[in-house]
Amino acid sequence: MRNSPASGVLRSVNLAVVRDNPFKSAARTGIDKQPTAESVEVRAPGDRAHGAGSGLVGDFIGDRRNHGGDDQAVYAYAVEDLQWWADELGSALAAGGFGENLATEGIDVNAALIGERWAIGDDVELQVTDPRIPCATFRGWMNRPGWLKTFVAAGRPGAYLRVNRPGQITEGDTVRVTHRPGHTVTIAMVFRALTTEPDLLPRLLEAPELPEETRRMAAAGSTFSLG
Repeated sequence: MRNSPASGVLRSVNLAVVRDNPFKSAARTGIDKQPTAESVEVRAPGDRAHGAGSGLVGDFIGDRRNHGGDDQAVYAYAVEDLQWWADELGSALAAGGFGENLATEGIDVNAALIGERWAIGDDVELQVTDPRIPCATFRGWMNRPGWLKTFVAAGRPGAYLRVNRPGQITEGDTVRVTHRPGHTVTIAMVFRALTTEPDLLPRLLEAPELPEETRRMAAAGSTFSLG
């Protein structure tokens, strides 16, 4: 396992452009994220069904049954992984192209431990919770045959984070890893366990910070079926 470096940089903060969603029963989607140079307020959104959806003020979550809420308040993806995908796909990916709220540089997002804490700028503290599991909207948005299987096979899911301490963030802020738990359960491991390597599921229970929904899946031996 690679260790995340102590610090990195927030290369962009991305907010939703709300669009109709022809790919899922949810009428609208916020997967189209665009960078903003303005300071953005970050706060805990509350529960998935009744809260604000996203942890970023000005963002939008369309499918509130499956996305958003405190354990999926913020989605981070590394610019290094976006560049890997650009090389792999043969086309450039703009900031926010994967629907990420935060594009980071210098942080190995997929090697982040469940429960790892990041300080961003002067105020905000986030905590790593879960990997992104690709959905039908993501598949339709990318518009590439077999995209879900392609994304899963690459093992670069990016990370969801919850908001421990609210505040303001801005493009260019420093991202510092301030705490790494003692276990070895990473974002990449959870992703593999929930998709292609179910034998890893018992190991996920070693992370006390694992979100309850994921803990229940691991205990039950359940995985996501992605066609």
